[in-house]
Amino acid sequence: MTTYETIQGEVTEDGIGILTLNRPEKRNAISIRMRQEISRCLREWGDSEQVGAVILTGAGSVFSAGFDLSEFGEPSRFDELFDSSSRYHREVWSFPKPLIAAINGPSMGGGFDLATLCDLRICIPSASFGHPEIKFGAPPLFTPLRWIVGDGVARDLVLTGRPIGAEDAFRIGLITRIVAADQLMGEALRIAKVILEAPPETLKFVKTYLASSAGRDFEESFRVEHDQPFQEILLPLARKGLKRK
Repeated sequence: MTTYETIQGEVTEDGIGILTLNRPEKRNAISIRMRQEISRCLREWGDSEQVGAVILTGAGSVFSAGFDLSEFGEPSRFDELFDSSSRYHREVWSFPKPLIAAINGPSMGGGFDLATLCDLRICIPSASFGHPEIKFGAPPLFTPLRWIVGDGVARDLVLTGRPIGAEDAFRIGLITRIVAADQLMGEALRIAKVILEAPPETLKFVKTYLASSAGRDFEESFRVEHDQPFQEILLPLARKGLKRK
């Protein structure tokens, strides 16, 4: 079994991979190392015949507070910061097997983006979602969220950065069900098992077309929403020093 510093990865006897963001002392902030390890884990599981679906969750009481902003204060790491982010988002989105987010608490900024890149989302009553990063200059991803909740609601959440709770997230279709905290993993495993009743070849084919859009595809959207503002907006701001208002 591969060992990691910032995540935990285990595979059940039923062929379900459980990937846990494991920086609870940092509210599971997504660092360069964590992005690299998530990418590595998903690549291994994507190629493995022993893994048919993956559940993504967080250690402790937070799913993820978003990107680790301390790394934006290290100019020598800006290239690594951009490259790891660009690669990780694409690899989560294009993961060839069903991906379920079991959201165990607040899911903010980059954590919110990570949840929207999964195929299904379930959460506990205390979960919350939001894009506070827009307040200090980081443009959120819009297109994956729009595909889930619709254009109008996505514009509201992206432009205001306002947080919403579990009930509102369920009402707008961001999540499919709310379960008690002690039932979260059990429900995620149950859903994964139901999904795995379909043949692997069928699931792979379905995942291929789930990752496309009738209009702009993810790759085109991602270049506009991530790569361009990352280089032209976020890193220049980081060079000046990111500051929360």
